[in-house]
Amino acid sequence: MLKFKPTFELQRDVVSDIFRKEASVCRVKEYSAAVDTCILNIERDGGILYSWKGATGTTRIGKYDSNTKQNKLLYTFDKQVCVSSCSLNSEETLLAVSLAQNTRGEERLKPSNTSFSPCQSQTMTSTPSCCLFNLSSHNPSALVSKCLTLLIEIYPINNTKVLKAVDCRVKVQFLNSETDRRSVLESHLLLLTEDGYVDLYHVLLTKQEGYRVVMANPERLSRTTERIVEDFCWAQWDGHAQRVYYVTHDLTHTQDKFLMRCVQFHPNHNCETVLELPLELPANIFRTVKFVNLGFDHYHVEKPEQEPVRMKVLTNRLERSMCVCYSQPLKDKQELIYTVVLVHKDCSKTFRVSLGGDQSPQKATQLHPLFIPIGYHILVYLQGYFLHCINTRQQEMLCHSLFLSGRDVDLGLQGQSANVTVLHAEEESSGSLLDLASGRIYTAELSPAFLLQILRSDTPSRCPSSKADPQRLAALHCLLVYMGNDPNLELKIIEWLYDNMNAFESFDQIQEFILASLYRISYEKSLSLDKVLPYSSVLDKKEILACLLEIPGVLCTTELHIEPVFKGKARSLQGFWLELQWNTERTKYLDAVPNPRYRTSHIQADWEKLKSERRPSSHRNNMEENTKKVLSMVDTWFLDKKLVPLFQEEDHQQRALIGLTVDKLREHLNRHLPRMGKKKIDSLVVNYVAKLLELIRHMLESVWLKYKLGPHVLCLTQRGSPAEWSVFHFMFRILEATRGLCLPLPPGYHTLLAVFAVRCLPHHTFLQYIDHGFLQLTETFVSRLMTDLDNSDANERLKFSILKRLPEPMEQRIYHMWDHPVSSASISRDYARTLLEKHNNKGCAFTSRDKPGFRPEFLPLTYLAKILSDIEAQALNPFEEQENVDAKFVEETALKQTLILLGFEEN
Repeated sequence: MLKFKPTFELQRDVVSDIFRKEASVCRVKEYSAAVDTCILNIERDGGILYSWKGATGTTRIGKYDSNTKQNKLLYTFDKQVCVSSCSLNSEETLLAVSLAQNTRGEERLKPSNTSFSPCQSQTMTSTPSCCLFNLSSHNPSALVSKCLTLLIEIYPINNTKVLKAVDCRVKVQFLNSETDRRSVLESHLLLLTEDGYVDLYHVLLTKQEGYRVVMANPERLSRTTERIVEDFCWAQWDGHAQRVYYVTHDLTHTQDKFLMRCVQFHPNHNCETVLELPLELPANIFRTVKFVNLGFDHYHVEKPEQEPVRMKVLTNRLERSMCVCYSQPLKDKQELIYTVVLVHKDCSKTFRVSLGGDQSPQKATQLHPLFIPIGYHILVYLQGYFLHCINTRQQEMLCHSLFLSGRDVDLGLQGQSANVTVLHAEEESSGSLLDLASGRIYTAELSPAFLLQILRSDTPSRCPSSKADPQRLAALHCLLVYMGNDPNLELKIIEWLYDNMNAFESFDQIQEFILASLYRISYEKSLSLDKVLPYSSVLDKKEILACLLEIPGVLCTTELHIEPVFKGKARSLQGFWLELQWNTERTKYLDAVPNPRYRTSHIQADWEKLKSERRPSSHRNNMEENTKKVLSMVDTWFLDKKLVPLFQEEDHQQRALIGLTVDKLREHLNRHLPRMGKKKIDSLVVNYVAKLLELIRHMLESVWLKYKLGPHVLCLTQRGSPAEWSVFHFMFRILEATRGLCLPLPPGYHTLLAVFAVRCLPHHTFLQYIDHGFLQLTETFVSRLMTDLDNSDANERLKFSILKRLPEPMEQRIYHMWDHPVSSASISRDYARTLLEKHNNKGCAFTSRDKPGFRPEFLPLTYLAKILSDIEAQALNPFEEQENVDAKFVEETALKQTLILLGFEEN
């Protein structure tokens, strides 16, 4: 399911350098003793802080620079101490360290008599230059503490300030803004304690001798400290966005109500509470204070039974999304309960997953899942049980979230998931995982090969309860929407489409391909289109939604209107928070509006009405202007692509549907998203329909290349090959899919489809397709049929059958293209009728019109009968004595004499 790319390996990137350093210190050729290296923290710039036990009984702290791939020794303690928390300021001049009491009880941390040996900041290959200091200024009778928190000058003087000496854990973390503040002599340090409060230290620095940066008045450091949080039971640090999320009891309600708040630190290091989110959690669920993303304490590892809840806040700046994920402990039942609060969607979803009876209850109670962010997906992974890939964009239906269980859930992690920590940055589209046991960091991405394997699965899907169709639908949307920018991947999906041309029971894969691809392309232009554009065809299929919403063994309950409260004022809510607030408010508005999502089928009635119009109107003229905009854009794209003969004819019906689609979609967006502006909406709509035509062209081009078709397929005198039959079948499936959605096709599509049909189908079947409306006769196709096919008996019957099915205006134009006696006679009749009608319009009326039985549709014959009657009354019949009369000669002579008498032709 996931592809892992290693970005850091402790053994390879750090320990090898440590061995060389220790060998130099011990003056040996090769050092091979254990160094007990531990990762302590990962800073905002990607720097990895770590510690190791030196050969001479020391503890050292170093930094691995992920950009330069170099190691730097930061500090050395002259004894082995337990570093539980560590952080480095951006200028690398101050180091904050929390030291835990030795787990074996051999040493006690006493700030009065503890001495350390620092060294200058240096590369791992240099020799440390140590100077000693002693904290003798502190009270020697100070009580023994479980935790000692120090603020140390790394370079150059190595002053040390004791910040805390308490009996609870303390986490340290420097603030690090994006702006370049190296010229500002100030650092800011957060201290988060197990007692449930957060302090912010403002450390003023000063320069000595022009380059020495040291603390200014370290004895007055406590006076520059402010309390940020008074009481919390859970806290998470977001280093990339400089935020602290924390959970506290909601004092306005009963004790089982909690509030999650967020404190945002701005570039000027001012801070404010910007969000409050109510959470319903079991009472006393936080037995001990839980720290997330605040380094790695190797000396305080909670046992699974001591961790009743696991919580994670995941944000994505590009998506303007925020999700709060937490799992609750297992009790008597063999099930796992986890909740995903979609703040940007103003809802939350709680899932209850049955784990089956394979595991014993005692072992099952120790399980908690991993929440892994992958773009706008959240992967909930419980090793050995299940993997749930939750789609945080299309949360309405479970069928757009992939759920796997059994043998399919192995992510390929080398270690146990209990040792894996999820590292998250809202700017990154892929998640990062840290395996603490092995010291490896991976970037995790969804595997397109695995998703394609799900699509190609041969699992039968005949019963409504089958899991195959929902899995295929979720995998298809993940491939198209999340990974759709990859042209090679799109070709593989199209290949799957024409390898599986029969629609599945629950969804039409071609419709999904079209709508999901258009959704992705449009969403890249504007995130506001999320809830107003269609992304799936199953939204209109209420009879099968129940099948797609059911996942065996999974129960989902949805809570709407979670009521997040944005606390910041308009001037302070900026960037991510302003966009998240607007996104949440827009979601609330669209949820209150009936049918905010555009349904392509809604234009069916307008389309039928437009087709019934026989005369040009202003509405039709407006449709034509829309079509010209779309096709002009398409023509610009396809100047160098003439592989498939499309966009090269006047297909009046499809041109009208293109214009109508533009008009209706524009009207929908103007109604629901007026703040986007009419100009931008018009551009988005024209681009949307043009991309639709491009997608269809791209599908045809791909299958054209697959079967290596050339210009010969347009020749009507040859029968179609098996390859052409496959192409015809695929084109017919595209026609069926677009007609079901009432979407337009590129001009020329019906002509090309009819050419394939007449080559591949028997003539009688071809005519049945026309009679049932499956094939549309275009003037381009019929004219080629009349000119390219000879007048053999079979072809003559086909042509007569086609002429009978043509509308009258097209019929008159087609007659001129067929060199046949019947066609010539029809042309003669039409020509004589036209001349006589013109003559009648000049005011010359026939007296025979007043006679009973007059039939104006046979004007030449009627007038001829009158003339012959007059001749018979005045003279003998010149042919009365003849036994053989040339009837054709008489007809031609009579017609010529008729024209002469009417003055249309001279003697």
